[in-house]
Amino acid sequence: MAILSDTAICLRCWDYSETSQTVSLLTKEHGMIRGIAKGSKRDNGAFSGGFDPLTRGSIVLRIKTNSDLATLTEWQLEHVWWTTRNNLAVNRGAIYMVDLVGRMLTDQDPHTNVYDSLLEALNRMEDGHEIDWPLLRFQWALLVETGYQPTLETVCENETVVAFSSQTGGVVEDTGEIDRVRVRKETVNVLRMLEEGSSIQATEPEALHRANRLLAHYLRDIIGIESSAMRWMWQN
Repeated sequence: MAILSDTAICLRCWDYSETSQTVSLLTKEHGMIRGIAKGSKRDNGAFSGGFDPLTRGSIVLRIKTNSDLATLTEWQLEHVWWTTRNNLAVNRGAIYMVDLVGRMLTDQDPHTNVYDSLLEALNRMEDGHEIDWPLLRFQWALLVETGYQPTLETVCENETVVAFSSQTGGVVEDTGEIDRVRVRKETVNVLRMLEEGSSIQATEPEALHRANRLLAHYLRDIIGIESSAMRWMWQN
């Protein structure tokens, strides 16, 4: 039985009993952890009064080789992202990102860059940034970390509109086939800036939004379903 300590973002939690919870966490060093926290809702317990989604804290847990659920023994709450609770646009973005993490990552598979990108996105939105910039950086980091980074080479550099294929995993020739969506060259250029590590803060908001929607389309096709969180985020 391994005893681990880490910093974690609480993604989801469910009542297990009157005083206990089951929890889904994204830890910095150990990846996704799903566990049970017995007595977590007791005021005088070792769990800061219980778990809430979209909070960050320090966690101590035990991993059992014969169980899918870890046993959580301590939780020290360190930060609450209050804007996710009182701003509708931020709430949508946060729920969407949490949903993607749960669907794209497997348990106990470390992805430090995904943790850092989610943390940065939540902090940026908390500080009042428009959500498209942090959300785009998060979606890109998630695709890169999970091996789905799209290819962005265009067939013809002079074209203003190109095609994107989820099946192929990137920009392809615009042949009009049903599996290809047409996108502006400008949208691809925004993604190229991410790929190159260039700053995208000065990019026009509409271009950022289109790039976000393209990556969301790609992630939906990778996952294989349009989740309720996706519909909540991309209502139009």
